[in-house]
Amino acid sequence: MYKICLVEDEVDLNNLIKSYLERENYEVINFYSGEDAWQNIDKQFHLWILDIMLGDSISGYDLIKKIRDVSPNVPIIFTSARDQDLDKIIGLELGSDDYVTKPYSPKELVLRINNLIKRTYGNLLEIISYDNYQVDLKKRTVYELNNEINLTTLEFDLLSFFLINKGQTFSREVILNKIWGENYFGSDRVVDDLIRRVRKKMPKIKINTIYGYGYRLI
Repeated sequence: MYKICLVEDEVDLNNLIKSYLERENYEVINFYSGEDAWQNIDKQFHLWILDIMLGDSISGYDLIKKIRDVSPNVPIIFTSARDQDLDKIIGLELGSDDYVTKPYSPKELVLRINNLIKRTYGNLLEIISYDNYQVDLKKRTVYELNNEINLTTLEFDLLSFFLINKGQTFSREVILNKIWGENYFGSDRVVDDLIRRVRKKMPKIKINTIYGYGYRLI
C-alpha cells in the first residue's frame, strides 16, 4: 500500500481529500500545519501533497526544500489558491512534480496522484504483497515465498478484487456481480464456496465474514 503525506491547513478540504485517497486504497497521513509536517519529514512516504500557503511560520516552499534534502526522489504535488506563473515556476525549480490550483476537483487530484505514482514506481502497482504472499496482477501469479500457489480464474479474480479493495466491506451480491458478472443467475452461496477455497489455499489471507451481509479483507 502506498503511503501519502497530505499537508493542508484547510481542515474540511484536508479531511475530504484524505477520504477520497483512502477510498483509492492509499494510506494517508495528514497534517494541518507546516510545523507538524516538519517534525515528520524524515519519515518515509511514497508521495507528498503540499499546500504552498500554510497558516503558520513554515510554508510549502520551506517543506519541499527540507524534503528534497531527505528524500531527493519522492514525488511532490503542490497545491495553491494562487494561479500565478511565478508560484508554478518556483515550485518546479524547488523540485515539485505537479501543481494544482485551488479550487480543484478531488477526483482530478486523485487521477494526478495515480498517474504520478504509476510513473514513479512503475510496475510495482502490478504486484501486491500480503503477509508472505506476492500477487502479480498482470501475470496472474501468486507466490508464497518461492512457492507458487495455483489458483483457478475465479479464485484469482476474487483474491485480486479483495486485495485492491482491502479494508472495504462488500455484500455477497456485489461480489457476485464483480466476479461472475451481472448476467449470472444462481445462488449467491457460490461466493461462500469460492472464499472457502481461497482460504484453504491461502490460510494467511484474512477475509473476515460480516455475518448477514458479506465479507471484508483486513
